[in-house]
Amino acid sequence: MRIARFSIDGNVAFGAVEGGSAPGAEGDLVLDIIKGIPYTDFELSGTKVPLSKVRLLPPVLPNKVVAIGRNYAEHAAELGNEVPEVPVAFFKPTTSVIGSGDAIEYPSFSNELHHEAELAVVIGRMCREVPRERVKDVVFGYTCANDVTARDAQKREKQWARAKGFDTSCPLGPWVETDLDPSDLAIQCTVNGAQRQLGRTSEMIRSIEDLVVHITEAMTLLPGDVILTGTPAGVGPLNVGDEVAVTIEGIGTLTNKVIKRG
Repeated sequence: MRIARFSIDGNVAFGAVEGGSAPGAEGDLVLDIIKGIPYTDFELSGTKVPLSKVRLLPPVLPNKVVAIGRNYAEHAAELGNEVPEVPVAFFKPTTSVIGSGDAIEYPSFSNELHHEAELAVVIGRMCREVPRERVKDVVFGYTCANDVTARDAQKREKQWARAKGFDTSCPLGPWVETDLDPSDLAIQCTVNGAQRQLGRTSEMIRSIEDLVVHITEAMTLLPGDVILTGTPAGVGPLNVGDEVAVTIEGIGTLTNKVIKRG
């Protein structure tokens, strides 16, 4: 099931996305409004609205986004880095999260903004110290993400808080797919229609199970929290006016335009 979060007439709701998922078929999609929140048992209301009549919001409002760096060997190599011995984790704040169709604001402290297409894992229940065999039980679903990075600031500052945590640096969407095998999905990023990144989740150095176990050894994850699983090779520059799209097989396409901040 595809679960979207949206606003209509000033109200915010969750809905089950129904209809075809082929590119360009968004006009045929409808949302069946959900009673309650999707992390617990819920019912569909039967009240349906066309997707074209609503504004899609970030599909979740995470308490935290835990991102993993250098989880694809070719991406580590393209930036001159070694594959780390243990997963490299960092945070993106909630203020960095935007939805599909929202604008990425080019930060004033950077001259080298990069796209990073990623599979995002959405947590469905509070969990800590999750054993490997229980990981599937705590995952709500999956969505597309773009770990937008101020690459020059990342290099200059030697840590990633500003470079990867600035406002609008974490597009998520367009919705969460709850019924999906994430082990071998195609991930693509285009800028103005030209392909930049193309990889598969099977190329990840550490699996989703590995990442959930590693992260929950240290911290409690809450419903709606998000794990970014790393990006394949092909990262590159974004400029003001560019339209960047992340497409993941079985989920859909997350699209954002880059604008000048302020």
